[in-house]
Amino acid sequence: MKARTRFLKSVISAAKSDTTEMPWTRGAPRQARLNARRIGSDQRQDTLRLKRA
Repeated sequence: MKARTRFLKSVISAAKSDTTEMPWTRGAPRQARLNARRIGSDQRQDTLRLKRA
């Protein structure tokens, strides 16, 4: 077997076994983290406004 053929077979098998989760498949846990981050940033903005006044 040539080196190129062996390399291509290894790349194809690695691509088939890939199990990376895409952002749109994460669902509710991801949305909860995003909402918590947004709420936290809104509260920080409010405290900064109060301190400057």
